[in-house]
Amino acid sequence: MPQPASRAYPFDARPLVEPVDPAAARAFAQHLRQTGRAPSAFPGSSVFSIVFLVVFAVMFGTVGLAIITTLVGLFASMGDGGIAGFLFSLLPFLLLAAIVAVVVVSFVSSSRSTALRLFRLDRFARANHMTYVPRVDAPGLPGMIFSLGGARHATDLVRGERPRFVEFANYRYTTGSGKNRTTHVWGYVAVKLDVPLPHIVLDAVGNNGLFGSNLPATFDKDQRLSLEGDFDRFFSLYCPEGYEADALYLFTPDIMARFIDNAAALDVEIVDDWLFLYAKRDFSTPDPAMWAWLFSVVGALLDKFAQWARWRDDRLRAQAAMTDAATAVPAGVGAAVPGAASVPFVAPLQSLRPPPGVAPQGRRLQRGVPWVSIIVVGFVAVYWLVSQTGVLALFFR
Repeated sequence: MPQPASRAYPFDARPLVEPVDPAAARAFAQHLRQTGRAPSAFPGSSVFSIVFLVVFAVMFGTVGLAIITTLVGLFASMGDGGIAGFLFSLLPFLLLAAIVAVVVVSFVSSSRSTALRLFRLDRFARANHMTYVPRVDAPGLPGMIFSLGGARHATDLVRGERPRFVEFANYRYTTGSGKNRTTHVWGYVAVKLDVPLPHIVLDAVGNNGLFGSNLPATFDKDQRLSLEGDFDRFFSLYCPEGYEADALYLFTPDIMARFIDNAAALDVEIVDDWLFLYAKRDFSTPDPAMWAWLFSVVGALLDKFAQWARWRDDRLRAQAAMTDAATAVPAGVGAAVPGAASVPFVAPLQSLRPPPGVAPQGRRLQRGVPWVSIIVVGFVAVYWLVSQTGVLALFFR
């Protein structure tokens, strides 16, 4: 259930619920289209669709009127029976007219609701010192969902810059083609971190399905790390092999408690210098309860990310030492400098603290084989093959 927003990060939800002037909403949507910020993918923004409906309505009305006029003259000469036949002959036209009316009303209603959504979300973003972007195609983010399928795009992006960059958005991508084409729906929150961190995934147990994780990627089970307390009841944590101690450093008991209390319904991915929260539903909507929940989740986590800024990958210190050794000045060179005899040559001391970054082996988790999906697909394929070849009929004779 949605929780109230954190007191540390309050938000103003009034623009999502207060009355809106429909004319102002239409003008705002038109301004977005004129400036190229709202592409034709939004319902009601296609001029072609509007022209098509108008032309279709005019043609249907003209042809229908001509046919009805002809029928009136034809059945009028038949007396009372002709009138009954005339009324019965009108039923197909009335049905078609009703269908056209429903289509037109649905189109107009969709256009108005889209304009209202754009207007409300923009005002909501402004009221909370954020910015609103209607759509971004193929967002260049490193999370696992952003490199899959085709027609990738994020919609209704609400972005904040303080106290750190946060982006709330809905996301779509498609897989397959033709009748097997599937559109995948996600909501995400992207939070910019201070330093790159090892690739870590928290697969929420509570949103898994019948066949396991709902995440679009499978990770090698050898990378699964069990943490203390009740954390494993809520999340399955994956980290690169050799980074177990680093994961324990990052997920201290207080941080684990924050994730359990606030983000147990969300999948989490840390990759490069980003943290992503995922769910298979839209996040950016005019629903105040959704925003109260999302703000409470982000607010509960933000003040803990400062601890992560101190993390460093010790493997980079070894790499830096090898670089220093390769570029060090030979010991005999310093002796030729006047006065150098009394000051023996000392090679540059490497920093005791590695630079921010992650060694190559920790930047990405190793993908695993989705055995459950393979077994299910194999079972269905075998069943179909057996049923098609008539083998089952031999057992039921």
